[in-house]
Amino acid sequence: MKKTNEEYSILYDFYGPLLSERQREVFELYNEENLSLSEIGANLGVSRQAVHIAVNKAGAELAAYEEKLGLIARHKGYEKAAGEIEKKIDAILKDEWRAVSLDPDTIKTLRRIKKLVKELDT
Repeated sequence: MKKTNEEYSILYDFYGPLLSERQREVFELYNEENLSLSEIGANLGVSRQAVHIAVNKAGAELAAYEEKLGLIARHKGYEKAAGEIEKKIDAILKDEWRAVSLDPDTIKTLRRIKKLVKELDT
C-alpha cells in the first residue's frame, strides 16, 4: 500500500541520513518542496523517469528501514505511554482531597516527573 506524503516525511525524519546524498536531494525536492518529477529532472539534468525511479527507490528504502528497525513504531509507543503518565499525574493532582493529603514533596516530585515526560517528547 502506497504511503502518504506525511508518512514519507516521518520516515525521512527518522531514516533520511541513511539515504545517499543524491537520494536525499531528490526525495526532499519531491516530498518536502513539492516539485514535480519533470521539474526535478530539469533541475538535475535527468529524465522524469529517472527521478520517478529514484523517488520510489528512496521511499522503499525508508520503509524497509522502518520494517527492520521499528524506530517510528517504538517512538509512537513512547508518546502514548508519556501521554498516559501525564494524564495519571494530572488526575492525582486534580483530586483535591487526595492532593491535600499528599506530602508537598510528593506533589513537587509528580510535577517534576510530568515536566520530564514533556521534555522527552520534544
